[in-house]
Amino acid sequence: MKHLISSLLLLAALPSFAQSTKTIKQSGNPVFSGWYADPEAAIFNHKYWVYPTYSAKYKEQVFLDAFSSDDLTSWKKHDHILDTAAVKWANKAMWAPAIVQKDKKYYLFFGANDIQSDQEIGGIGVAVADKPEGPFKDHLGKPLVDKFYNGAQPIDQFVFKDKDGQYYLIYGGWQHCNIAKLNKDFTGFLPFDDGKIFKEITPEHYVEGPYMFMRNGKYYFMWSEGGWTGPDYSVAYAIGDTPFGPFKRIGKILKQDPKIATGAGHHSVIMNEKKNQYYIVYHRRPLTETDGNHRVTCIDEMKFDQDGNILPIKITNEGVKAQKAK
Repeated sequence: MKHLISSLLLLAALPSFAQSTKTIKQSGNPVFSGWYADPEAAIFNHKYWVYPTYSAKYKEQVFLDAFSSDDLTSWKKHDHILDTAAVKWANKAMWAPAIVQKDKKYYLFFGANDIQSDQEIGGIGVAVADKPEGPFKDHLGKPLVDKFYNGAQPIDQFVFKDKDGQYYLIYGGWQHCNIAKLNKDFTGFLPFDDGKIFKEITPEHYVEGPYMFMRNGKYYFMWSEGGWTGPDYSVAYAIGDTPFGPFKRIGKILKQDPKIATGAGHHSVIMNEKKNQYYIVYHRRPLTETDGNHRVTCIDEMKFDQDGNILPIKITNEGVKAQKAK
């Protein structure tokens, strides 16, 4: 009996397996509730930010929300960081925000009005704020790009900062993509050496949603293919030696999984090069939904092979592990 009591006391003094094993937090997919698409991800002040399209009918798309997180798992909503009340020329279809921090200001690029010709008012605008959560105000009082150049609809803007510090606007729908050199205060553009303002860099099968990043000295150019309301919306990519290409399509890396979700596309990327961690932030449509606007924002890991090619991404319901933005 004495030995039994001693053994029980010893066991009681030891931490239980459950107590000593930490539960690893996962983001889960979707990462926040609500119908949101075209997510633009960024890291500001050691915090993750996502700026998506409010996914509804065009006439209801009159504002943009943002979401912030310390660890990719718990997200805080920031309501109406920009709306059409602050942008007099915009009245609907406020789409696909892109954001950049420069000179202690935050510049939010957005599409509005879904113009179908040069005779309509709308296109790509710019808003500015002192904080990533806004409130943002119209930077120009008019669109930055308001016409179809090289056949590209002025939507789906992305701002890329090159290694020399130059900022470029990359954008375009209707199966055409342009790149243009932004001036210092983002009020307009600088001409290229040949005098052109908009250079076309459209790769094979491009539809919309361009995104660019650098890795190991190479330029990765990504875009969305297929129709955004259909199940086969997807993301493909190319690799080039300059932001102007030439870009030859390599292949798809993000697409539907009929067991999990359909319409996986229009993405951005979170990068931690020091830790060699990459995450793709994208939208997809739950299997239960048939409404084209019923899209949700998700995050999954993005990996590369030894040659620098992006491996096909497995879309999941679990999402990614908690990760500090440092």
